[in-house]
Amino acid sequence: MTRFEADTSRERRKLFADAVVAHRNRGSAFLTIEADRDPDLDGEDAPCPWVQFSDKTFNMDVTDEELDRLKDLLSSFPEFRIDQLESPEEAEGTNVRITARSDANRLAGFVDEVFQAVYGRADDYRAWVVAI
Repeated sequence: MTRFEADTSRERRKLFADAVVAHRNRGSAFLTIEADRDPDLDGEDAPCPWVQFSDKTFNMDVTDEELDRLKDLLSSFPEFRIDQLESPEEAEGTNVRITARSDANRLAGFVDEVFQAVYGRADDYRAWVVAI
């Protein structure tokens, strides 16, 4: 891979699919994708939204409202399912693990939809592959 960021839907999905393929080919521990931080959406001190992928599992942190939107989104991806929800008392959200057995393009489409439908990013948001 030579590109690590994109800001259009088509470019992002290609970037994400390429990153999944690179992750699989390298046998790396995980792949991490982040969206640019938006203080209006994320708050002043909150980290940027992120999605990790490892083996056949997505991992992400969500608020209660984001979890509801994620569950709605999953109805469009019936081959994906929530395997684990963890809400530590000291955290202000829920860590979600989703089993996702699919090809790189379908996984890439899901990630793009997560950033838009769950995390509220606009169609022109910028995303970064920060770890493969």
